Amino acid sequence: MASDTGMRLNEYPADHGGGSGGGQQDLVSTPAEKKAAAKAIEDHIEPETKKAGDYADEATSGVVKAFDAKDGHGWLMSSSLKKAHKTWGEQVRTLMNRLGSEKVALRSSNTILANTDFRVSAGARAVRTPSALDQY
Repeated sequence: MASDTGMRLNEYPADHGGGSGGGQQDLVSTPAEKKAAAKAIEDHIEPETKKAGDYADEATSGVVKAFDAKDGHGWLMSSSLKKAHKTWGEQVRTLMNRLGSEKVALRSSNTILANTDFRVSAGARAVRTPSALDQY
């Protein structure tokens, strides 16, 4: 009796990874997709992230003031909130900077790759030795 087990090498294995499930599995690589991703960052993600950061900033500032020292002592919560508020602000700035960097990278990656191709091509032509076929 022959065994029915075996291995097939001509197909992708089923995805058993810990990914998010569903969605596109490939990286965005066409110029149009990169442009659309940069536009989404600029039109939606950056402004909405800034708005969320500003909202939390205003709300936390109000709470810090409410618990701040009015009689010279204040609540311990006020100083803790100030520290958390400072950390929050730093994280929002870091995220906004990262979004801006990603947007610039998406918009410039095609130019960088094209310029690299041109430089490599020009360098290869400069190194090429003359051939007898060049006369024809």
